Amino acid sequence: MNDNLDIFRIKTNDVAPRKGRILIAEPFLPGSYFNRSVIFLVAYSSKGAVGFILNKKVDVAIHDILPGFPEFDVDVYMGGPVATDSIYFIHKLGEKLPGSIHVLGDLYWGGDFEVLKQLVRNGSLNPADIRFFVGYSGWDSGQLEQEIKEDSWLVNDVDEKMVMSNLDQASWGEFVKKVGQRYTIWENFPENPAMN
Repeated sequence: MNDNLDIFRIKTNDVAPRKGRILIAEPFLPGSYFNRSVIFLVAYSSKGAVGFILNKKVDVAIHDILPGFPEFDVDVYMGGPVATDSIYFIHKLGEKLPGSIHVLGDLYWGGDFEVLKQLVRNGSLNPADIRFFVGYSGWDSGQLEQEIKEDSWLVNDVDEKMVMSNLDQASWGEFVKKVGQRYTIWENFPENPAMN
């Protein structure tokens, strides 16, 4: 690789992917789903990985996506390109939601959807405690590791408060900043260098 482009090589990938960590897309990763995305891994094993894109909001209400779901003023995000006809969620409800899978700190994935709807109906769910996703991001065995070797993803730990904060496309730069000074040039680099 040209020495001038060395700034885009990921040198701190001694942080291995695992449940509860994030993947930060390198600045030029193509595709509408993964371009400048931040993915929260909710499952990781030798069989593969599952995660949700945290910083790509969709402009639609959850009750418009799911007929019969009670009106609920909460943001919905594009989780990834897999199963985009399904809704997934991470939350801070823990034991209140049977069937939830613990991910990190007080963050959980999934759970009993009927109980969730009841919590929304009776007003006992704070919108800040849940995030809904259309679809998910998934990798088969060895696929994510290969993409990391190809410098497509920077792996890092994450503050669980950040996972549940109000994120958008520009939040990618905030996550990059937290990794360290070596990657600060990523933040200001144009998405399409030819347009600079």
